[in-house]
Amino acid sequence: MEIWVNPACSKCRSARDALDEAGIAYTERRYLDDPPTADELAVVLARLGLEPWHVARDKEAVEEGIVLPRDAGHRNAWLAALAAHPRVLQRPIITADDGTTVVGRDQDAVSRVIAAETERGT
Repeated sequence: MEIWVNPACSKCRSARDALDEAGIAYTERRYLDDPPTADELAVVLARLGLEPWHVARDKEAVEEGIVLPRDAGHRNAWLAALAAHPRVLQRPIITADDGTTVVGRDQDAVSRVIAAETERGT
C-alpha cells in the first residue's frame, strides 16, 4: 500500500494515524518532494474511476494558473499540469495492493481501504 501525503496536511496525518492504528503496512510518498508523473497519475485516476480535474483542488489550480476546460480533449494537459504542480492534488491518495484506491479526505474512504486490507489478511 502507498499513501501520497503532504506532512503539513491534517487529513494526511489522520489517514496515516488510522493506518497505523489498524496495523496496516504502507509506504509513504511525500508527493510534493517526489511528484507523480503524468503516467502515474493516469494509473491512479483509472483506479479511482475519476478524471484529473476531479482530484484537483480548485483554489490551488487557479493559483497555479491551471484554468483548463474539464473535458476529455484536455485530459493530457490536466495530467501534465498536475504532475508539474502537485500541490494542486487532493490529498491523501491511498493505493492498496488489491487495487482499492481512494482520496482519503474523510474517514469513510480511509476505512474502506483498511477494511479491504484487513480482509486480505495484511
